[in-house]
Amino acid sequence: MNRVLILHGWGGSDYPHWQAKLAGKIACNYGTVSFPLLKNPHFPHKNSWLKQLKDLMESFKPNIVVCHSLANTLWFWYADSLDLKADLIDKLYLVAIPSLNTKENTIGSFFPAPKPKRLFAKEVTIAASSNDKWCTLDEVEELAKIYGAKLKILQNAGHINAESGFGDWEWMEREFEINPNFGLKRDCNG
Repeated sequence: MNRVLILHGWGGSDYPHWQAKLAGKIACNYGTVSFPLLKNPHFPHKNSWLKQLKDLMESFKPNIVVCHSLANTLWFWYADSLDLKADLIDKLYLVAIPSLNTKENTIGSFFPAPKPKRLFAKEVTIAASSNDKWCTLDEVEELAKIYGAKLKILQNAGHINAESGFGDWEWMEREFEINPNFGLKRDCNG
């Protein structure tokens, strides 16, 4: 059975964000999911989030990780800290990666971010928008090339969050619904 860890970005991914809805749908269909609130999400500090991620990886032992926004940067720091021979997880989804050189005081402890040698996932998928103000497509395409990642480009999807219309995200939901390990697809709305 899959164990899915969903990591939010700066400020969290409260309902109606697609991450909150995805966590609910996975749980509704008897999947195993962890969608923790990372410490102090509006004023995060890299070392605090990194410790929390290390603890989650050890205790929850996910085989799929879904990151949004600043959580991608967190995963890069995490991967950069590892000295392992094998992959830790089966699938890694990196959605709306911010530039690794982002300049924003509130989240300044995360930047500049490293480009780790490996991301420690057997399969990596990067989803990005053609008009995300936090990262250019050129940088996203370079990262996909470096890590041999599948690349999904959404046209004019902003930061791929609730504000840009991503409450329900059918593509991401299908990524989990097609997996028979999650059991029967159920309608959890009523």
